[in-house]
Amino acid sequence: MNFLIENWFLLVAALVSGGMLLWPLLVSGSQGAAIGPAEAVQLINREKGVLIDVSEPEEFAKGHAVGARNIPFGQMEGHKSLPSNKALPLVLVCPTGARAGRAAGMMRKLGYEKAQALAGGLKAWRDANLPIEKSA
Repeated sequence: MNFLIENWFLLVAALVSGGMLLWPLLVSGSQGAAIGPAEAVQLINREKGVLIDVSEPEEFAKGHAVGARNIPFGQMEGHKSLPSNKALPLVLVCPTGARAGRAAGMMRKLGYEKAQALAGGLKAWRDANLPIEKSA
């Protein structure tokens, strides 16, 4: 016990580092597993996955993945552009991946069991040299 009292900073460092290691598991568990750009392309090409950009219209106009549908996060529930076939995979993307993770969780609650967020968002898409387009 004396060791812990004298070396409290080691205990704090161990707890912080352990928390940092567990954080991605806790976050992905609440938002669902995110996938990388290569996995997203495979879902789109092989399983007819639908790419949905949950950015606001202004963000979408500045640049988005080619073929993405724009459905702003706040308008997702019951939006007419959502596929009627809930068995299709959904790949949700936003500039950073944060909104897409929340949107994927919401879509799974609405019955889209194969909804997944793009890890790293549009930046990861760009970094993978995948096509980007801008709206007029």
